[in-house]
Amino acid sequence: MGLVVQKYGGSSVADAEGIKRVAKRIVEAKKNGHQVVVVVSAMGDTTDELIDLAEQVSPMPAGREFDMLLTAGERISMALLAMAIKNLGHEAQSFTGSQAGVITDSVHNKARIIDVTPGRIRQSLDAGNIAIVAGFQGVSQDKKDITTLGRGGSDTTAVALAAALDAEVCEIYTDVDGVFTADPRVVKKAKKIDWISFEDMLELASSGSKVLLHRCVEYARRYNIPIHVRSSFSGLKGTWVSSEPIQQGDKKVEQAIISGVAHDTSEAKITVVGVPDKPGEAAAIFRTISDAEINIDMIVQNVSAASTGLTDISFTLPKAEGRKAIDALEKNKHGIGFDSLRYDDQIGKISLVGAGMKTNPGVTADFFTALSDAGVNIELISTSEIRISVVTRADDVNEAVRAVHTAFGLDSDSDEAVVYGGTGR
Repeated sequence: MGLVVQKYGGSSVADAEGIKRVAKRIVEAKKNGHQVVVVVSAMGDTTDELIDLAEQVSPMPAGREFDMLLTAGERISMALLAMAIKNLGHEAQSFTGSQAGVITDSVHNKARIIDVTPGRIRQSLDAGNIAIVAGFQGVSQDKKDITTLGRGGSDTTAVALAAALDAEVCEIYTDVDGVFTADPRVVKKAKKIDWISFEDMLELASSGSKVLLHRCVEYARRYNIPIHVRSSFSGLKGTWVSSEPIQQGDKKVEQAIISGVAHDTSEAKITVVGVPDKPGEAAAIFRTISDAEINIDMIVQNVSAASTGLTDISFTLPKAEGRKAIDALEKNKHGIGFDSLRYDDQIGKISLVGAGMKTNPGVTADFFTALSDAGVNIELISTSEIRISVVTRADDVNEAVRAVHTAFGLDSDSDEAVVYGGTGR
């Protein structure tokens, strides 16, 4: 038996009973002959509670101290889980991100992993222990400060450790039974997917699917680490995410034409009004956004008016970065030369994802017909070879997702999509 890395989300270790249930599952894997490394998130809503506490103390907490505070949640989880495993008669050792060798850059609150040097983890495994690692955190390469990895950081920690330890699989345990064709909280008849390619999962993740985060899947694809998404609340088989289809019986699972429908209501739209239609203007706008360290998503430029030679450029970005983007653009207004800015945070994005759409004519027409029949107006459109995304009003998102899901025959015959912990993560 090889080495497996298991990751448990906050809903899986939300209380003492959850921790004891998770400990039993880990010990079972150990008894089956595996070496086991476990990555844990903070218990339940601990991270949100710590963020609220920080904001009560300081409206703009310093990044270094904010990271120091937030990493406390995972340290609590790892220590309690190690205690629960020892209570079942097996040896376990807990490690912080820095002790586990997770080396990051020095960007606080959203650091990126540079390297993983898991020497202490390997020594612990060789001594017969189960290694428990605090997710979501590392240590900066230059200053040796504690850092956090941002949203989905524990998933990324788990995949990075799996790659560094040459694990045979990275198991992501959450509160749903796998990856579904849509968010189970919105579409009750969403189907569980048995296997999905890295490429399709990357598109779903970047389009708003919250079961796996984009950075985690990107890391897994780079190092070809199979991910097995399962629920810690049931014994069902879950979903495999890998480069090659899984084998079921004597045949491989085929790639679906459409993998699923994702949605995202965490974005806002900025329209830069009255931009001179000449070379370099778009570059100046997006250089300003880049210098502010803001990631953008969809971009649309209107045809310029012949009478004025001016155009409008719209783009979407995370709501949390909206104020910073507006301030950066206003500061550079004279250099860019636009007239005004419009900000809209009442939007939502709906995306249809599937590798089969590039060889199946009619997918685009069916997608827009479904939205039209549901009375949903489209504001922006973006496409890739395996994805179509549109921006609509936030109030229309749920209805649009259900309409598109039904139009492409993705509805299950039964309500099989269960969210055990209430969050879908």
